[in-house]
This record gives sequence, C-alpha cells and structure tokens, in this order.
Amino acid sequence: MKVLVADLHIHTCLSPCATLDMTPRKIVRAARDKGLDIIAVTDHNSAENAGAVMAAAGDAGPSVIPGIEVTTSEEVHILGLFGGVREALAMQDLVYENLQPGENDEDLFGMQVIANEFDEVEGFNKRLLIGATALPIGEVVTAIHRFHGLAVAAHMDREAFSIVGQLGFIPEDLPLDALEVSKGVPLALARARFSRYEDFAFITSSDAHQIGEVGTSPTSFLVAGPDLAELSLAFRGRGNRDVRT
Repeated sequence: MKVLVADLHIHTCLSPCATLDMTPRKIVRAARDKGLDIIAVTDHNSAENAGAVMAAAGDAGPSVIPGIEVTTSEEVHILGLFGGVREALAMQDLVYENLQPGENDEDLFGMQVIANEFDEVEGFNKRLLIGATALPIGEVVTAIHRFHGLAVAAHMDREAFSIVGQLGFIPEDLPLDALEVSKGVPLALARARFSRYEDFAFITSSDAHQIGEVGTSPTSFLVAGPDLAELSLAFRGRGNRDVRT
C-alpha cells in the first residue's frame, strides 16, 4: 500500500467556463508539477477531451481517470468517474440525448474546444454544455453505475449546483460513492458540518477551470495503485484502503 495524491475534478478547455489554457498537455504538466499521482478529467456534460489528456499523460503519468460532470434535471452536479474512455463516452451519449436544447453562446460562455494530445484544436462542441439535462439525479447515479463508474456528489457544501443546496438533503436511497466538498474546506470540518452523512467518504478536489488551480485541493488515498478499482475500495474503506485527507 502507498499514499497517492489525487485531484478528481479538473475541467479542460471544453468546459464553457474553462480558459483556453486548460489543454491536455498543460494539464498534465501542471499535475506533474504539483506531484499529483491521479487526476480525473470531468468536463461539464461531456467527456470528449478525456482521451486526449490520457494520451498526453502516457506512461509517465499521472494516471488519468476519464469522467464527466453531469448537471441533473434538479441542477445538481454529479461527477461520474470511469475505468476507461469507452464507459465515459457511453455516459456522454446518454447525457447528449438528454441535454437541454440550444447552442453554446461563445461570446457569453467562451469556446468549447475539442483538443488532441498535442494541444491541437480538432473542433468545437456547439452543444449547450453549461445547461442541465432532463435526467433526474437518481437516473444519473444509476447510469454511472451501469457503466461501471463511481458517482460523486460535487461541491456538496455550496448553495448552487450541489445536492444539499438544491434538494436540502441527500436521499437515503441514493447510492452515491462519495461526497466532494469545495476546495479549501478541511475534510475534518466538512465531516463535522455534515455529520449526518458520516457513512459516506468525503474528498476534496480543485474543480479547476484555470491551469493555476490544478492540484490546489487534492485528496490523499491509501491504495495499492492509481486506478478506479482502488479508489472504489478506498471510498468504501475496504481491504485496508482508505481516504487519508
């Protein structure tokens, strides 16, 4: 077992509110500079850049988990973390089928850039990725699990776009795998504030939309390796794996 440092909530230049410096190579370089062992690419309602970040990281690392940040019909943000690009893109297909109609306003939200592993622009996503889907939160979590992923309630301590902020509580029958709190919030403080949810694993991450934010609020895990299966064990406290900070 070893302690590995992870930032499980990073946006690329595909996300409407991310800056154009959030390219695959720059994200990988920033992660290495911050000593991150694991990162997750979780763009708003899309996973199109996840493969490029994985390719940019290569064998040298960090380990890249492909993901997506889904906006549910209740306007709750749920992170889906997956074992491979195929599963992440399958979730993306479901999201695209249920995404709010409309086209991205580049003057208002910025360009939604699809990049390759060399930071070359391959296209632009014109969908309204900043919008909500028609998928209720229960269906989102079920779908993430159907594609063998982990479902994490994003920045659950915020008023906007969080499960507690939007619903007022976490439904008892909602099988979330972990709860994320905003960067800068100590996990001990979060656990005390949300003690009614003590059975869940709590994590922090950067929710990085700018390159300087990558790795600013990582979580340490005691795991055997940098992959999704090990994170799943750590979330559940199984096999001597756990969430450290």
